[in-house]
Amino acid sequence: MWQKNINDFERVVAIGGGHGMGRVLSSLSFLGTRLTGIVTTTDNGGSTGRLRKSQECIAWGDLRNCLNQLVTEPSIGSRLFEYRFTGRGELAGHNLGNLMLLALDNLCVRPLDAIRLISDMLNIEPSLLPMSEHPTDLCAHTVCGDQILGEVSIDQLTTPPRALSLNPVVPATREAIDALNQADMIILGPGSFLTSIMPPLLLNEVAEAIRGSGAIVVFISNLVAENGPAGKLTLSHQHRWLEERIGQGRIDAILAPEGHGAPELQHCLVQASLGEAALPHRHDRLKLRQALDAVILSWYAERDKAG
Repeated sequence: MWQKNINDFERVVAIGGGHGMGRVLSSLSFLGTRLTGIVTTTDNGGSTGRLRKSQECIAWGDLRNCLNQLVTEPSIGSRLFEYRFTGRGELAGHNLGNLMLLALDNLCVRPLDAIRLISDMLNIEPSLLPMSEHPTDLCAHTVCGDQILGEVSIDQLTTPPRALSLNPVVPATREAIDALNQADMIILGPGSFLTSIMPPLLLNEVAEAIRGSGAIVVFISNLVAENGPAGKLTLSHQHRWLEERIGQGRIDAILAPEGHGAPELQHCLVQASLGEAALPHRHDRLKLRQALDAVILSWYAERDKAG
């Protein structure tokens, strides 16, 4: 008898950043401590970018956003955590949550300690882990041989890059590798493909852990095309990018909106109505969970048939 839904799993790991990652985590927050998010830390724009320039820290913005989306009971603490300063002074545009995480990081031994303290303050049960606890930037290598450093500059490219790398090369957070080694399901996306989903996979330890894992690996595509160079990558192109990092045949299922067909991906493509009724570009939490349950049921059924 195969397991029938995601609630039967002991460990689910989601990888990515931005609002897409937060959406997945919030839809699966009922898993509590069995849910782990490995969050991208290469952003160099906005409040996060300013802090990185002055403090040489990891990018806190995506971690802050994921923490905020996991808050189940709004409080004064959660409202403060999301407060953004206005006006024209030095604090203008800064998010208080970013400043809190940075301050706690300076008081703690590890960035992960700061995240755990905030999680305790906001009563968040799932674990959030930075992809690395060392600052690094995303680097794009263009077909012309140029190297473009930083997510902000990469998003301004008119065509997709030839390849991506991290500069400097940094180690993955060891707890992230432990979580991947214990995972029953690994979820990639949704989110900005080049700047949210790909960066953690550029860490060799992360790619190797997924490659060697027995977990179901699911890629959740975006509901609408992105702005910038990633928007010019077809679903097949994205699939190829992912498998170049984690191994051919390692993607067990691709969750995509209805009508986003790719004949060459029929062996793993699962199409479903995934958008919210009021905001079709945003994944509906319940629909997303139901689609993941359908993937699990199908995967175990196929495995059982194969003997």
